[in-house]
Order: sequence, then structure tokens, then C-alpha cells
Amino acid sequence: MLSYIVRRLVVSVFILLGASFIVYLLIAYSGDPLAEIRSSNSPGKDAQIAARTELLNLNVPPVLRYFIWLGGASKCLIGQCDLGQTLQGQPVTAALGTAIPATLQLLAAATILAIVFGVAIGVVTALRQYSTLDYAVTFISFLFFSLPVFWVAVLLKQYGAIGFNNFLATATIPPGVIVVLSLLSGLVWAVILSGTWRRRSITFATAAAATALVLIFLSATEWFTTPSLGIIVIAVTGVAMAYGTTVLFAGLRNRRALYSALITVGIGVVLYYPLQPLLENVSFWGLVGLLVVALAVAWAVGYFMGGYDRTQSIRASMLTAFGVSLLIVIDQFMQNWQSYANNPLVRGRPIATIGSEIPGLNGDFWISGLDIFTHLILPTVSIILISLASYTRYSRASMLEVMGQDYVRTARAKGLSERVVVTRHAFRNALIPLATIVAFDIGGLIGGAVITENVFSYQGMGQLFLTGIKNVDPNPVMGVAIVTGITAVVFNLLADLAYSALDPRVRVKA
Repeated sequence: MLSYIVRRLVVSVFILLGASFIVYLLIAYSGDPLAEIRSSNSPGKDAQIAARTELLNLNVPPVLRYFIWLGGASKCLIGQCDLGQTLQGQPVTAALGTAIPATLQLLAAATILAIVFGVAIGVVTALRQYSTLDYAVTFISFLFFSLPVFWVAVLLKQYGAIGFNNFLATATIPPGVIVVLSLLSGLVWAVILSGTWRRRSITFATAAAATALVLIFLSATEWFTTPSLGIIVIAVTGVAMAYGTTVLFAGLRNRRALYSALITVGIGVVLYYPLQPLLENVSFWGLVGLLVVALAVAWAVGYFMGGYDRTQSIRASMLTAFGVSLLIVIDQFMQNWQSYANNPLVRGRPIATIGSEIPGLNGDFWISGLDIFTHLILPTVSIILISLASYTRYSRASMLEVMGQDYVRTARAKGLSERVVVTRHAFRNALIPLATIVAFDIGGLIGGAVITENVFSYQGMGQLFLTGIKNVDPNPVMGVAIVTGITAVVFNLLADLAYSALDPRVRVKA
């Protein structure tokens, strides 16, 4: 294994060298970085040309100039990176130090959510092949996959930010909108819950009526201006999570696992009010500490409840604890929503259309978190919508292929439940080709983030890359390219190693 990793890393170094050489020459020959200065009538034009020539080594041929850049970049191996300077005189390492966290913050959330929801939807549609749900998801997937990223981003700015901010001025839902949303909700649930036409009609009517009542309540109470979940919603959702995690990882026949998850929900509900004063002044690491304590308590509950498979009880309890903790945190963010929206710098329009933060906004952990969230939501959703389609299609195709294999039929013939057949035999093997797709798409997501960041004026690697292209400045472009290349190489190596973890038949050999 170690020799394999070393061999792959050595090959990756040569790949990065070749790619960086090609990219550098493409940038160097793409234009004249002195064109803007030459066309100006500034009295100090000659001095500016001389300064920029010295800064970018323009008196050296591009091929030799690349090796000068490579000499500085090689110092990263000893912790003294020198990737040159931008035309504004800023070190590229400093610019990347600001841009990389912003881009990673955007891509991490979008990638994780796209993978989780895409794989889940793909598996469900594969299990219900040729159903109405399958056809609907297939149509929507191809629709999202064909949409340009920039067009989706512009639509989200218009309706997700400007339209929603205008709605918050009154926070009342018109009757016509309630009717349309209720009918759509009923239709969606009727498609999701299969069965006879009589069952689907009952589902449609029930879901539509429930949605209408909820929307009327939210409109009458102006919930959108002072949102919160409250202990009742947290308790009901927590119980649903307990049953869901038990069904997926243990089965309802394992009553000990179900009781462990339900006890965890009860502990979270009981501690809801005592935790409120503590959460008001909590920091990020304090919140992480509370989460660790919650998971430890859940582990103890699952361990002492035991059952014929203690591991299942622990898993169901800890997953439920994580879900309930997340609900409590979301509720706390909602309680601070009004304070954030009424801030003079926000001016009652909380959903941002540009930028990554509001300059000069001072606030506690919750206010700062809301500021980050409101700036991330639109670019994150735009990336998710495009990525979700591909993950849904790939996971569906992979699951369908696996479900027809001999070992799946053998598992069913042995009398195993459908849950065990799907989760333990089929799903794990269906993830093998998805590991390759995820690793391959990381670089594509960064490329998509360039367009998304430009539309939303999000100050990340995309903006740094486009500024370098526009100014014919190779140093920042090379900085972004080398970070992207290293990321792609690392994730492809992780994908190879994931094969052996997912499939015992695959072993990495030297």
C-alpha cells in the first residue's frame, strides 16, 4: 500500500509539472500585460512599464520565465512558498490565503449536500424503477443538468433574493400562492408515495390540506419575520428521525435500537430550555464541545440499551442525537433572525445577492453565522442544482446495475429483509463507481465556482482567477491552477483507496 501511494505521488508530480507548464505558456502568450499602460497618457508611463516588466520578468522568454516561477513554487516544500506577486503588488500566497477558505466554504457545503441528496434520490428512484417518481426525477435531473450555471444564478438572485426580500416587507402569503403551493405539495407527495389511485388521491388531498393550513398559519402569525422551530416541532421531527434512522440502520424489529433513539430525543427535548441561556453566548468551539457531549451521551444510551446488536443501538442513537442537535442549532439561528434582519447594515433585506459578507457588521456567533449563511445560500443552491442532477443519474444507474447481480438475488433467497439487502449488499457496491465520479467532479466544481463566484461577486479563487486572466497576470492564475491540480490529484488518490474499503475484492497492490 505504501509503495503504491508513493508511486502515485511521484507520477502526480510529473503530471502537475506538465500541466503547470502548459497553463503558464497559455497565459503568457494570451496577451500583453503592458497594453493598458502603453495606451495611457500618463507622464510616468515609462517608469510604470519598467516596474511591471521587472515584477513579471517580461524581459525573459516565457519558457525560461516558467522555470523562474517554478523555482519559487518549489520552496513550498520547505514551507517558504513564493508564487510571485499580482499586478497590484500583493503576494499570491496572501491572495490565496484569503480566497481558498472562501471557495472551500462554498464548495464544501454544496458538494456534501449534492452528494447526500443526489445519491439518496438516485437510490430511491432505482428501487422504484419506471414509477411516476422515477420518470419525474429523470425529467427534472435532465432539466437541471442542461441549465447553464450563470442563468440559474441570475434566476436565484431575482427570485431567491430580490423577490424574497420584497416578500419579507409584508411577510403575508397571497391566497393564490397558497392554493398553488398546496396543490404542488399534494402532487409531489402523491408521486412519492406510490400505491393505488385511491391511495394517491387520499395522499394528495391530505398533503394539500396540511400544506394550506401550515401556510395560512405562517402567514397569519408573520412567522417569516420572527421564525423559530420551538420545542414541539423539534420533538415531532426528532421522533421522525428516530424512526428513520432505526429503519435504515437497524430495522423496527430491533426495539432496543428504536428505544435508544427515542430516549435520545427525549433527552434533547428535556434539555431544550436549560440550554437556551448557554447557547446565547456560545462560541464555535463551545458549540462543537456541546455536540461532542451530545454524541457521547447518545453513545452511552445506545450502549446501555444494548440489544442483540449493541452497535445498531449506538448508531441509531448517535445519528438521532446529531439530528436533534442540528435542529436546536437551527432554532437558535432562527431566534436571532430578526436581530440580524433589522440591523442598519442589513436594512431589512437579509438575503444577499453579492459578496461573501457585510463589511463592518459586528455581532456575536449567531449574527456572524447568519451573515455567512445569507451570503452562501444562493451560490450554494446554484451549484447544488447543477451537481445534484449528475449524482442522481449516476447513483440510479449504479444501483440498478448492482440490484441485478447474483449476490443480491442470493441475499434475497437466503431470506434477508429488503432493508438488509439494499443497505448492506447493494448500496455499498453501488458506491464504488460513484467514488470515481466524486473525485473527478471536484475539479469541475471548482470550475463551476469560477462562474458562480463571478455572478455573485463572491471573493474566492474564481474571482482571483478571472482577475488574473483579464489582466494577463500569470501568477494568480498559476496559483489557482496549482491548487486545483493538487486537489484533483489528492481526490483521485483517495478514490483509488476508497475502492479497497468499499469492495473487499479490490485490493491495492504494489
